[in-house]
Amino acid sequence: MDALNAVRGKLSGAFEQWELLDDTGHVPASPSYTALLQHVTDAQALARDVVQLTADFARTTSSTNRVGSAVLAHLASSVTLSSQAVPHFAETAQTALSLPRPRGENDSYVRDNRMIIEHATARSRLRRASQALGDAVQELTDHLDFHRFLLTPSRRQSPAPPPRPGGRHR
Repeated sequence: MDALNAVRGKLSGAFEQWELLDDTGHVPASPSYTALLQHVTDAQALARDVVQLTADFARTTSSTNRVGSAVLAHLASSVTLSSQAVPHFAETAQTALSLPRPRGENDSYVRDNRMIIEHATARSRLRRASQALGDAVQELTDHLDFHRFLLTPSRRQSPAPPPRPGGRHR
């Protein structure tokens, strides 16, 4: 669970920190291709980490029971979503680099909106991947809590009464 929480934290940090817009809420006149390409590289590394965690869990015997199957389903969703973020970040970087400087206001508007949509979509995929990892952690936590509950004697139960002296005495 620690490994899941660590990757979940990385995903969460990425979608919260990786921004395209400047402080005024607009796409910068010259978006940094290098910074946008770094988003691609980092998103790829995060997706790889999620795939590795999922593969590691899938190899365990725990993945074959009911709870393990539910955890594996959440992990699989996280794999898909984190992997989908990568091409959206790449499209944002390509748009920043490949489009010639806009000639008119409409060209700039189209270019900026294309970049905003792609980048926001990528960040959304990372957010949802993080949520899926959180759901997997919650499944595991609930399962472990249930087992701890079963193994812990209830404090409400009083100890067994002491045995009465055996037999009848006259």
